[in-house]
Amino acid sequence: MIDISMVQPEILFAAGVLFFAYFIRGIAGFGSALISVPLLALFFPVSQVVPLIGLLDWLASVSQGLPNRRLIRWSDLLPLLPFTVLGVATGLYLHTVLAPTSLLLALSIFILLYAVYALLPFPPLHGERWLAGPAGLLGGMVGALFGTGGPFYVIYLTLRQLDKTEFRTTIATVFVIDGLCRIVGFSLSGFYTLRTLALCAGIVPLGALALWLGGKVHLRISHAAFVRLVSMILLGSGIALLLKALKG
Repeated sequence: MIDISMVQPEILFAAGVLFFAYFIRGIAGFGSALISVPLLALFFPVSQVVPLIGLLDWLASVSQGLPNRRLIRWSDLLPLLPFTVLGVATGLYLHTVLAPTSLLLALSIFILLYAVYALLPFPPLHGERWLAGPAGLLGGMVGALFGTGGPFYVIYLTLRQLDKTEFRTTIATVFVIDGLCRIVGFSLSGFYTLRTLALCAGIVPLGALALWLGGKVHLRISHAAFVRLVSMILLGSGIALLLKALKG
């Protein structure tokens, strides 16, 4: 028999992490996996955490992308898609042949460097659409490996200088497609069980409330504050990923 006194703190911790992660997702349009995966992995196996968060993130992306689909910046989204699909396929393959610690270390350093740059008073950069190639490939691959490929999409769309609502809607649509590819891959690899689906169903109401509250904050936040928030999320996530990589 399971000792409830031992299980409860972990469940409360997980619930708090998930609520905060999807509250931030409601504000920024991303960040739920970057926040939740490193923290949940402290107590639960990564092989269970990444597929579960992938499923929850896909549902969140559908809810954020579809209602405002007229605001999607298709001219910046479409170049990403073929490279994202290729990246997901590559990441699923690397799951079986590669020790991920070195990739995680490289990812964390890259995210930290960009976050520090974004927080310093440099003039904003403008990126060309050809950057969709490396951003989509790396985002899909790292997303399949660690569930944390969002920063590459964030950096690309930030360089394209979308406004905050276009950004949130467009990146949600990227995550719908990226997430669907990962869900199919995880399903074919046997990562989803009835227990995983039951856990997901139980978490959905909590995540929906957090997304709704975050969306209310999003409507009140200025563009400058939004950019700072995104940069702080990237900075915190980079530190968490770096610590995870150094632990091996």
